[in-house]
Amino acid sequence: MIRVTDIHKRYGDLEVLKGVSLEVAQGEVVSIVGASGAGKTTLLQIMGTLSRPDGGRVEIDGQDVSSLGDRALSRFRNAHIGFVFQFHHLLPEFTAFENICIPALIGRRSRAEAERRATELLAMMGLEARGGHKPSELSGGEQQRVAIARAIVNSPSVLLADEPSGNLDTHNKEEIHRLFFELRDRLGQTVVIVTHDEGLAAMADRRIAMSDGRIIG
Repeated sequence: MIRVTDIHKRYGDLEVLKGVSLEVAQGEVVSIVGASGAGKTTLLQIMGTLSRPDGGRVEIDGQDVSSLGDRALSRFRNAHIGFVFQFHHLLPEFTAFENICIPALIGRRSRAEAERRATELLAMMGLEARGGHKPSELSGGEQQRVAIARAIVNSPSVLLADEPSGNLDTHNKEEIHRLFFELRDRLGQTVVIVTHDEGLAAMADRRIAMSDGRIIG
């Protein structure tokens, strides 16, 4: 589902990624761990087409995304890649239900289809009664579940998560961790998670360690 080959990335004089290669199978949950500055988030951003590598190749679901122009890349990202961040980045002026609908509407799905899918996902997340609430009226765990629902509303090929439970208390953290595996089991979702949480990393099908811009294990 994901293949990155000999990825290099430099910011000024700092070489952040030094020839990283990695494959992730469809339906696999992979964790990426390492100290701050190891290159984990940069690699995730390149996998997710948010950043372009200076060298190397990125393929998602058989598509060489390295060759796409900006407009085509934006369309591909909307349709094929879901993102979950440590900070939820929900739009504060919209309800939970509306936040989930937005990527589907951007992807030019009909309003009826977007609303049907958002309703399904609210139920899957156990948030049926919270869809009309704005983010400020939701707990941190509820906000993160809304963010995950928003990330998968377009049924993406890949779900990428960057420290998804970093801001949550123990109870909500455990719920979010279980949710990623439920998505894999119920939807066949491919998931890559950058995390400092060793408990979450150990739950994954595969744990990849990075150091100094390279995969070390």
